[in-house]
Amino acid sequence: GTHAGGHDMPASHGNMSMSEHSAMFGQPGDPAKVTRTIDVVMNDNMRFDPSSINVKEGETVRFMVRNAGKIRHEMVLGSLDELKEHAKEMRANPGMVHSEPNQVNLKPGQRGTMVWQFTQPGKVDFACTEPGHLEAGMAGQVEVAR
Repeated sequence: GTHAGGHDMPASHGNMSMSEHSAMFGQPGDPAKVTRTIDVVMNDNMRFDPSSINVKEGETVRFMVRNAGKIRHEMVLGSLDELKEHAKEMRANPGMVHSEPNQVNLKPGQRGTMVWQFTQPGKVDFACTEPGHLEAGMAGQVEVAR
């Protein structure tokens, strides 16, 4: 049979990693195909600047993320449901640091980059899942246009 979509592979749905979920809205981008760089600043007011980002379907973007705060922040791409679930895990395991391709976790003053290709039109959420931060409104949205 064909392997389109890869559904023939044994799957452990109960324990899906963020990277398996993230295939729904895009994939880690090829740095050689980046069409533009978007600067994102995270701060202790529990805000992302900008909190609203526009990209085109198929576009590969480099996010240059800076933590301007005095506490740890992260930028995680996903659906709001996934991000809330991730935030719950972070509360249960404080200090847990992931390094998934769809996120940048930064200590105070640190900078980091994330290269992502947005493959589906629609809205992609992003948030900080450090305990309490998403709840305080530390979230934003990427609008992916056709």
